[in-house]
Amino acid sequence: MMRPRFYELVREELDASERLAVVTAEIGTTPIGPHPRHFNVGIREQLMIGVAAGLALEGYRPVAHSYAPFLVERPYEFLKLDLGHSDLGAVLVSTGASYDASREGRTHQAPEDVAALAALPGWTIHVPGHVEEMELQLRRAFAGDDRVYIRLTEETNHARVDGDGGLIVLRRGSPGAPLALAVGPTLAPLLEAVADRDVTVAYLTTVRPFPRAELRDALGDGTEVVLVEPYLRGTSSAAVSAALEDRPHRLLALGVRNEELRHYGTGSEHRAAHGLDAAGIRSSLERFLG
Repeated sequence: MMRPRFYELVREELDASERLAVVTAEIGTTPIGPHPRHFNVGIREQLMIGVAAGLALEGYRPVAHSYAPFLVERPYEFLKLDLGHSDLGAVLVSTGASYDASREGRTHQAPEDVAALAALPGWTIHVPGHVEEMELQLRRAFAGDDRVYIRLTEETNHARVDGDGGLIVLRRGSPGAPLALAVGPTLAPLLEAVADRDVTVAYLTTVRPFPRAELRDALGDGTEVVLVEPYLRGTSSAAVSAALEDRPHRLLALGVRNEELRHYGTGSEHRAAHGLDAAGIRSSLERFLG
């Protein structure tokens, strides 16, 4: 799973590189363990980002970690000012995704995290769909100086997709066929949903910057795009439309609905309720494509 592997990689990097520093706010403190450059600030998420910015000013590569709502929503102004306005780099690594922690209630759910962070300039956003993809993106982020967000999830595709995170065509349909674009862990249910359909299937894990040119190439002469994202529905709709602004097209955006499910349940139950399992995706495709 991604989260345990993330902790392993952080511990390894803390020992291997004097440049890395980790800031937590009670979440992940124990599995990362004590270290001179591991700072647990308590339940003070705004302070977590402020400390990360201070570490960046001193030349460290800070990694901040918590559940998505505590890492993105609660300290949002600090992300905007302490990191963004100050033009400082950091690596944010969230857990919980949209509904992985659904049994914890609404406090631990943040399907709008990518949309919120994408509204701030200068962020690279990774949404890996397999633990090996996460490891590659995390190691690259450790070595960089920019602002990076990596979204961990308990959902997983069946296997890693080789590549650097950019848009990759996995299956070509006939000329003019619709393009189905899966983001991160939505690939497995999408492949099942389109197994008997004539569509081009593409995969993406680095969603910001959005690969506009690659999207155009993947669509070819087609006019229909199906976008499947594991967070708030429509998060990348504007980016798709901007990529195709000079040509007629139709877009079906699938993702987590902008509504609150007020019943506890498993992640798979939430996924099905939002129409993001194979059956739900297939039903939406049938309505859209006929």
